[in-house]
Amino acid sequence: MSGHSKFANIKHKKEKNDAAKGKIFTMIGREIAVAVKDGGPDPANNFKLAQVIAKAKANNMPNDTIERGIKKAAGDGGSVNYEQATYEGYGPSGTAIIVKCLTDNKNRTAANVRNAFTKGQGSIGTQGCVSYMFDEKGQIIIDKEECSMDADDLMMTALDAGAEDFSDEEDSYEITTAPEDFDMVHKALDEQGIMMVSAEVTMIPQTYVTLTEEADITNIGRILDLLEEDDDVQEVYHNYSQD
Repeated sequence: MSGHSKFANIKHKKEKNDAAKGKIFTMIGREIAVAVKDGGPDPANNFKLAQVIAKAKANNMPNDTIERGIKKAAGDGGSVNYEQATYEGYGPSGTAIIVKCLTDNKNRTAANVRNAFTKGQGSIGTQGCVSYMFDEKGQIIIDKEECSMDADDLMMTALDAGAEDFSDEEDSYEITTAPEDFDMVHKALDEQGIMMVSAEVTMIPQTYVTLTEEADITNIGRILDLLEEDDDVQEVYHNYSQD
């Protein structure tokens, strides 16, 4: 593991977004619709849908809402017109940023993403220009205060289910898996009643960049805030160290 805890950032983001939880649910709803369209409504036979459901539950989306989203997408799949789009680029001092979107208008999305980078003194690059600096991994974050299981037992449960690594951080436990093993590890923890702050297949930086100049910190904050506000943006991955 990198030693960079994601827990504080997740807590901050969730508190910030509590008032806009509807937006989070809308974003996940789009992912459910696309996953159902691509692979069908049964998560047992649709790995992508299983991943999205795990993410939905980690964001406290009610089961009824998840089921309604799946049924709606299964019955009305022809109307799902979202396309996936990924943009890669650089923030201040060479920080690497990956932006994953679901959009019904790629021209609009591309212009908005480019604008976010420009306003933060960054630049869009070509496909693959920074993604090689990240590893795709399943990542599960557990709040120590919400976990009654002993750390050693939790670690063994995760590793026995196929996890690659278990990290005991100050306020949280962080579990990483290969993308294809994420579903099994998530299920094993879910069956034990373990509450998860975050559960998703994500992009983890191989190394992190620490910014010291105030202007650089302001600029990358501007980029990330603008991207977060964009309804088409589903995920933003970066190697800026906010510790």
